[in-house]
Amino acid sequence: MTAEILPLDLGDRSYDILIGDSLLTNAAAHMVPVLAQKRAIIVADGNTAQYAPTIQSSLSAAGIAVDLLPPLEPGEGTKDFAHLMKLVDDLLARRVERGTTLVALGGGVIGDLVGFAASVVLRGLPFIQVPTTLLAQVDSSVGGKTGINTDQGKNLVGAFYQPRLVLADVKTLETLDPRQLRSGYAEVLKYGLIDDPDFFQWLEIHGGALLDGDRAARRQAVLTSCRAKARVVAADERESGQRALLNLGHTFGHVLEKLCGYGDRLLHGEAVAVGMVQALDLSVRLGLCPADDLTRLRRHLTVVGLPTGIGNLKDSSWSVETMLDLMASDKKVQDGRVTFVLARGIGQSFLSRDVPIDSLKQMLSDSLNGDQS
Repeated sequence: MTAEILPLDLGDRSYDILIGDSLLTNAAAHMVPVLAQKRAIIVADGNTAQYAPTIQSSLSAAGIAVDLLPPLEPGEGTKDFAHLMKLVDDLLARRVERGTTLVALGGGVIGDLVGFAASVVLRGLPFIQVPTTLLAQVDSSVGGKTGINTDQGKNLVGAFYQPRLVLADVKTLETLDPRQLRSGYAEVLKYGLIDDPDFFQWLEIHGGALLDGDRAARRQAVLTSCRAKARVVAADERESGQRALLNLGHTFGHVLEKLCGYGDRLLHGEAVAVGMVQALDLSVRLGLCPADDLTRLRRHLTVVGLPTGIGNLKDSSWSVETMLDLMASDKKVQDGRVTFVLARGIGQSFLSRDVPIDSLKQMLSDSLNGDQS
């Protein structure tokens, strides 16, 4: 089956998103046209290094010199200053030039870290995103957001830096752990909640098959998600306006990730799932969203095995005040006010900086105590 090609129009920073099956076996045909020189360096982690020889073989056969860096440790803990500096040192030790292309082979952690390194080494190296997880294929690999986490919060240090190409091979999803696959599914569902109620309904029907291995359903979900994100990014590359809608569930979710220590205790997509519930819960409390839509969201998340609440995650250090303090460090704070993504219903999301603090506090308190609106 041929690859679907989605162009992302950003003027001289434009690039294609390729979506298909078994694309890595013929990686050179897709990558060579965008290489600045006949040299590439592949960066992977312990989970995705298995794909590196396939890409290396294809590029080598096309006359491209390829280096493989030692695999990085998988997981969100790798997305920090220490690993960034180690990666930068490794690249400089290999005498990279401004035309040397980095290949980010992995999930969101690898894509964010390698993309950020590419943005700063020699004041900018070209890079290619090869996302191997559902979350990365539908979200983090597209749009040019790169960065690392700090003690103060998630992705607070980074850059907008676009890749030269996104190569999404749906076949790589077959090796994903089921929990990781479900985590990525939360980001897929987000697009339906933002402005595509028909897609949300499609997922209610086909989401189970997607998670169970239906390759056609997976391809369709990745294609629809990337098309939605590409449209938003083309209109608002640096998130000065409507691109912030893509953060539905993330303002709340990032707080939960921070409280859980950025580890396996709570995966990013799981945090986003809870965050989307909290966003719709708050919307219902404010009289903006029908309660039935919140029920519908919770029901679907439960069916596919994603969390809808904080549950047993919390410990004695968690409080409403702590959560509010972490929100105040959010990247989207403007004039001291947090930007929330709320909803008037499924597929009707909007931005608001006028959330009554008492309603927010009560929703967070009820979440901590396991109460639902």
